[in-house]
Amino acid sequence: MGILEVKGINKRFGGLQALGDVNLSVAENTTHAIIGPNGAGKSTLLNVLVGKLIPDSGSVMFDGQSVLGRKPHEINQMGISRVFQTPEIFADLTVMENVMIPCFAKRDGAFRMHAIESIFSEKSIRQQADAILDDVNMTEKSNMLASSLSRGDKRRLEMAMCLVQDPKLLLLDEPTAGMARADTQNTIALLKEIRAKRGITMAIIEHDMNVVFSLAERITVLAQGTPLVEDIPEKIKGHPKVREAYLGEAQV
Repeated sequence: MGILEVKGINKRFGGLQALGDVNLSVAENTTHAIIGPNGAGKSTLLNVLVGKLIPDSGSVMFDGQSVLGRKPHEINQMGISRVFQTPEIFADLTVMENVMIPCFAKRDGAFRMHAIESIFSEKSIRQQADAILDDVNMTEKSNMLASSLSRGDKRRLEMAMCLVQDPKLLLLDEPTAGMARADTQNTIALLKEIRAKRGITMAIIEHDMNVVFSLAERITVLAQGTPLVEDIPEKIKGHPKVREAYLGEAQV
């Protein structure tokens, strides 16, 4: 049994079958990639996992508990955090302030707008934020405005905000989208370091095969909402069904 077990998930949008009998098992303390051509159902599946969509049938179990029917913030409290394709940060705050906000929210259980001023005066909160920023190698940029960061550093900041919650599972939606090559390589290195330090299970949706094969220990390939293959990276490379899904014709 994996820490995340998806069984028989189906989802239709009108006449479109977005997901058809999807099964997925993500083992604890591994990195599992979900790949497929455009329209394969990857984003739909991710939205089911984080509570933004309710499937027509099937089950999703995380750490022995059902995810279905829970709101996104409840799923987050279960230990699942999501990194969005476009980094979700507070652009008009500093890097430090961005990380202090979820530190405060974790401690008090909810973020209260009227208490923002007290956040920045609490030594313990700042120390916790400092430790997280050190984990993602952003200590030297703690006083910079988030809006001034590169795409790669915005991604680092978003991951720092996720790490505050001590997630058991980190879902990453195209974590290197729109990045320069150097930022992509730095993000790969950071994710490897986070895995090594914290033992967080990761599930990644990604188009960049260099990223997939650099990080994933197991890969699920979707096509037209249905799983084609699930295997280790070495057996996915060159698999005839995978080549057919991506290239549009069977390869011999």
